[in-house]
Amino acid sequence: MTDHTLAHLESLGLSLPTVPVPIAAYVNCVRTGNLLFLSGGLPIDGDRKVIGKIPTDVSIEEGYEASRIVILNRLAVVRDEIGSLDRVKRIVTLNGFVNSTADFYDHPKVINGASELLIEIFGERGKHSRTALGVPALPLNVAVEINLIVEVE
Repeated sequence: MTDHTLAHLESLGLSLPTVPVPIAAYVNCVRTGNLLFLSGGLPIDGDRKVIGKIPTDVSIEEGYEASRIVILNRLAVVRDEIGSLDRVKRIVTLNGFVNSTADFYDHPKVINGASELLIEIFGERGKHSRTALGVPALPLNVAVEINLIVEVE
């Protein structure tokens, strides 16, 4: 079976990484009925890691790209769980956490990297509700962490 969504993603010059291994006592994804609840993903792809606080260590633009890395990681988990991205019916919600300084207020600009990529990949199915907020620290000092709820067939 051809995964048309994966082919579209590749036509955008993107690819899914290897499914990340959880770094603590949790699983990447829990399915209940037709919903996938994905654990928070980090901007790590092989040796590439986006580390530090936004905007002092990491620029808004680098944070935006970090959000895109996280989405590709999360989509790798989705594909691993259901076999094909074509089975994604809807991205329901996205919660984005930005490792930021106390006086930073542009969290949505960082998380837009994730939201815009989902819409680019899935079109209408990629439009979702969202939270974008700042936190004083994240695991491994990453710049961004994102979790998703995805409706599947």
